[in-house]
Amino acid sequence: MKKNNRNNLSIEVLGIVLGLIWIAPFYLMLVNAFKTKREIFTGVLDLPEKFAFENFVKAFQDLAFLQSLFNSLMITGLSVGIIILFSSMAGYALARNKSKVSSVLFFIFVAAMLIPFQSVMIPLVSLFGQVDMLNGAGLIFMYLGFGCSLSIFLYHGAMTGISQSLDEAAIIDGASRFQVFWHIVFPLLKPISVTVGILNVIWIWNDYLLPSLVLSEQNATIPLKMFYFFGQYTKQWHLALAGLTIAIIPVIIGYFFAQKQILKGVSEGAVK
Repeated sequence: MKKNNRNNLSIEVLGIVLGLIWIAPFYLMLVNAFKTKREIFTGVLDLPEKFAFENFVKAFQDLAFLQSLFNSLMITGLSVGIIILFSSMAGYALARNKSKVSSVLFFIFVAAMLIPFQSVMIPLVSLFGQVDMLNGAGLIFMYLGFGCSLSIFLYHGAMTGISQSLDEAAIIDGASRFQVFWHIVFPLLKPISVTVGILNVIWIWNDYLLPSLVLSEQNATIPLKMFYFFGQYTKQWHLALAGLTIAIIPVIIGYFFAQKQILKGVSEGAVK
C-alpha cells in the first residue's frame, strides 16, 4: 500500500514539474508582453511595474493583424483542404489498384518524404518565378506538393482497414468509382482525415521560410509579419511578444470550437 502511495506521489510530482516546464514559455510571453522594452531587459521573470496595454494596440497596427489573419486563414484552409482531397483520392487509388506501377508510385511518394525542402528551395522558386506563380496560388500549389507525401502514406495505410467488398457492392448497384470513393470510402476515412488536417494545419500555419520566398508584403501571413519587429539594429521584444499573444488567440478560439471533433477523430484513428 505504501509503495503504491509513493508511486502515485512520484507521478503527481513529475506531472506538476512537466506542467510547469510546459507553461513557462507562456508565462514569459504574457508577462513580458505588458512590459516596456527597458523592463524586459532589466527583469525577464519579474511582473511588470505597470501594464503597458499600448503594446497590444501598436502590435495590432504594425501587424496589420486583420489582413494578416485573413491571409493565414485563406492559405492554410485552402492548402489543407486541397491536400486532404487529393491525398485521399491518391491513397484510395494506390491501395485499390494493386500493380507494379502503383507500387512504384507509392514508393516514390514515400521516398519524397526524405527530401529536405532546402535542397529544392532555389530551383523551385526559380521555376515558379518563370511561370509567374510567386503568389498565394503558387504557395498553395507548393504546399500540395510538399504535404501530399506523408498524407498519401497515411491514407494508404488507413485503406487497408476498409474492405474492398464495399466497393464491389456499390459498383454492382450502379455507382461509379468516384461515387464509391466520395459517398462510401471517404466518410470512413474521417479519423485519418482529422489527423492529416491537424498535422498540415500546424505546419502550414506556422511556416515562415516558404511564404517568405513567395509572398509579397501585402499577402504576408502572421509569421511573416512577426519578422518586422526584428530589424538589423533593433529588436522590439515588447511588441513582438504582444503580437505573439494576439496571434495565438485565433488558434485558441479555433481549438475551443473544434476540440470535440479533433479529439473524436484522433481517438477513433488511434483505435483503428
